[in-house]
Amino acid sequence: MDTGAEAVCRKRGRGDLRVARVPELSRRETGPRGAARHTAANAALAFPSRSRAEAAAIETELLDEYRFGPQQLIEMRGYACAVAITKAFPLSSLSRKQPTVLAVCGPEQNGAVGLVCARHLRIFDYEPTIFYPKRSHCTLHQDFTVQCEKMDIPFLSYLPTEVQLINDAYNMVIDAILGPETDIKSVKEPYTGILTTLKQVKIPTASVDMPSGWDVEEARADGLQPDVLISLLAPKKCAATFSGRHFLAGRFLPYDIQRKYELNLPPFPSTECLVQL
Repeated sequence: MDTGAEAVCRKRGRGDLRVARVPELSRRETGPRGAARHTAANAALAFPSRSRAEAAAIETELLDEYRFGPQQLIEMRGYACAVAITKAFPLSSLSRKQPTVLAVCGPEQNGAVGLVCARHLRIFDYEPTIFYPKRSHCTLHQDFTVQCEKMDIPFLSYLPTEVQLINDAYNMVIDAILGPETDIKSVKEPYTGILTTLKQVKIPTASVDMPSGWDVEEARADGLQPDVLISLLAPKKCAATFSGRHFLAGRFLPYDIQRKYELNLPPFPSTECLVQL
């Protein structure tokens, strides 16, 4: 099965595009306000897993039957991630005078979402910097990169190994490195070194979809341990034991798809594009 980045780059003609997804998890309400009032601890009791085939089928339907484009799907996910950051770390709460944020982006779909997230944070008056060590050859990812560059978002040429430099320069780190499409056993440099550095930072970390270094099926003590997790579409199985602040972004899913696959998403407040679990 293609990964998200590989599938988008393979062919841009509609009908042949497939952004592969990993097993998604459904969520059931257990109170009048639903999941919006749940904690991560009792969330673990209500996460039946979603198969890889079902998840891929959902993505296929979004692309083919509902005529979403791959760029559109990544854009909506990145925007929702940026909104989650503004809720978890409002400008007024940042400890430094400059609202600096470091977004670390991987080469696949999670990295593209991170690029979009950084662009929207710039619009929201944050000051993002991007570290994108292995730029994808995918035209779609190149488009997102150019958009960031045109908005004067700086790109680091290397990640300091002296952790205190990162702590002193930024208010937080966005982990958009390794997503569900990544085989954790095949991760090599530069990402193993990046994870080693980021595990030592003292500033808060927010992970996109799943913490880098975790297996999609379970949490791993040797991966990143973020303060905030932003799940996309539905929480992954590994998120069942996550104890930090947890957001779900996926309101754009058509109701027919939600019913067909029994996603049982929690209610989203008002016009919000995400909900805190």
